Amino acid sequence: MNWGKSIVLAFVLFAVFIGVLVAVCVREDISLVSRNYYNEELDYQTKMNGAHNVDQLSQKPEISLTDGQSLRVTFDFHEFENGKLVFYSPADISEDKTFEIEATSSSFQTFALGTLKKGNYKVKMIWTANGKDFYFEKSIYI
Repeated sequence: MNWGKSIVLAFVLFAVFIGVLVAVCVREDISLVSRNYYNEELDYQTKMNGAHNVDQLSQKPEISLTDGQSLRVTFDFHEFENGKLVFYSPADISEDKTFEIEATSSSFQTFALGTLKKGNYKVKMIWTANGKDFYFEKSIYI
């Protein structure tokens, strides 16, 4: 085999390698942090104000796993106007889940986690009470 054929073979193998690399990269699922990432980023100051409002509370929310199948939020819920609990999975956007928080006289609420895969989650608690917005975040591992 002479040098000409070797060079042509090297270029052909390089082209095949690039073609395979492009095909693999195109099939890779690329998801943003959130479906509404840019809109949520515009609301960043609202989150910061909500976190500051939580710091001013004498009783902060407590979020804990009860038995691996449910999550317990302990807080004074009777002043709630509205609220939600967001499970954010950094690994897979399809694993994100949102629960509504109800105003109640009970000091805790429990949320079933049966459909969530095991892994690391950020639990974001967002609520409004007495005309103020609040934001609390905690990392948990299910």
